[in-house]
Formats: sequence, structure tokens, C-alpha cells
Amino acid sequence: MRTVTEVIYDHLERRLAGDLEGDIKANFSEDVVLLSGFGTYRGHGGIRQSAAVLAEGIQGGAYAYNRAVIEGDYGFLEWTGDDGHNVITNGADSYHVVDGKIVFQSVHYTVLPEQPIETK
Repeated sequence: MRTVTEVIYDHLERRLAGDLEGDIKANFSEDVVLLSGFGTYRGHGGIRQSAAVLAEGIQGGAYAYNRAVIEGDYGFLEWTGDDGHNVITNGADSYHVVDGKIVFQSVHYTVLPEQPIETK
């Protein structure tokens, strides 16, 4: 069975590669619960819904994973996103992994318009 670290890093790699369906199949329990300020999402369909909400805010943008912490069955991630129009500077996810699958995830982020650099 895969370790918690392997599950979370596989999840992150697949998301960076744009492989949402492969990520869901490989890394999420069928009865996963995801909590966020945007709502409660359940199951694989809920993971797709949550990903769609994020994609509305950062369309085709780039993401950076700044810090990952793993402790026992739990993981924490700090991340950012930028699509040239909008930016996320405060992304934070938490995970609970059981038997090689993510059974719980929380997600927090704020989408803000990117501020133009002022020139003199």
C-alpha cells in the first residue's frame, strides 16, 4: 500500500499535469468529503465540482506548491496560483489519508485580480 506521502505527492503531480480523472481514480476514496468556503463536496463528483470552481477563478493558470507537511495520516499544503489576470496567494489544503486514499480534504483560497505594476 502507498504511504501518505506517496498519495499526496501523486495527487499534486497529477493536478499539475492536468490529470484530474487520473488523480480522482488513484488518490481519492469514493466517499471522500471535501470542505471549503465554497461548500461541502462529497465523492468523486464533488472533487470534480470543487476543481471546476477553482478553474473558474484561475483559468488555465499556473500553480506552485510552496510547502507540504506530512504527519502520520495527515497532510498540509500551502500553494499559489496565477493565470495572468487573477491570482491566489493564500491557498491552503489539508488532507486525511486512510488505506492509500484521501478520505477528507479541506481547501481554502481567495481569488483576487492581479494588480498591475505601476511605472513612473
